[in-house]
Amino acid sequence: MTETTYEAISFEQSGAIAQITLNRPDAANGMNDTMTRELADAARRCDTAGTKVVVLTGAGRFFCAGGDLKSFADAPDRGRFIKGVADDLHQAISSFARMDAVLITVVNGTAAGAGFSLGVAGDLVLAAESATFTMAYTKVGLSPDGSSTYYLPRLVGLRRAQELMLTNRTLSAAEAQEWGLVSEVVAADQLQARAAELAEQVAAGSAGSNGAVKSLLASSFKNGLEDQLAAESRFIAARANSADGREGVDAFLAKRRAEFA
Repeated sequence: MTETTYEAISFEQSGAIAQITLNRPDAANGMNDTMTRELADAARRCDTAGTKVVVLTGAGRFFCAGGDLKSFADAPDRGRFIKGVADDLHQAISSFARMDAVLITVVNGTAAGAGFSLGVAGDLVLAAESATFTMAYTKVGLSPDGSSTYYLPRLVGLRRAQELMLTNRTLSAAEAQEWGLVSEVVAADQLQARAAELAEQVAAGSAGSNGAVKSLLASSFKNGLEDQLAAESRFIAARANSADGREGVDAFLAKRRAEFA
């Protein structure tokens, strides 16, 4: 296992699985400039062939309560400071979306504001039964960031996205799952074990195949049918010629478990 020292997050790599933990529990894991800068750096570290899964969670009772408003208020130029925080967060989210590795977000507690945005940006989203989700941006006179205006309309539809953002409605974990924001709800005392189990399951698969799934699903929102069919043909042909594709087919025909790179 390799561990990198950061100030506001922790990062560990064990084989093909990376673990990122938002680590400001005394500040409800609020995002300041240090945290988002480090998160962007950690995300870039995960965008490699050696990483198949990234597990992202929070330390303590909160997943992330959003932006650290105290650090915003203390900045000489609030707008410039907040833009820097948002830009680094956006770089992290872009890396997570672009990489072949599957991002599993493990929402262990309250996810508010940018914490909500980051939590639902996972490819797979686990939530503790006690977790809650709320936008909360307009409550403090701000507007959404962290990719929520991109992902929420696609996940829950425009009307529900409007409700979440304009009324700051709080969703329970069960409601978030019903709305399509969460993949699975788990008892709090079983959350980390389930996350580890899921990470191992995904890591046993083919990184290239998972990356193809991510790319194809992302392009489906901008492509017409013919363009999407063409993309599917290109991807499956490339996968068939890859080492993992050959191994997967050969293993299936030999009735043995595939050993992917």
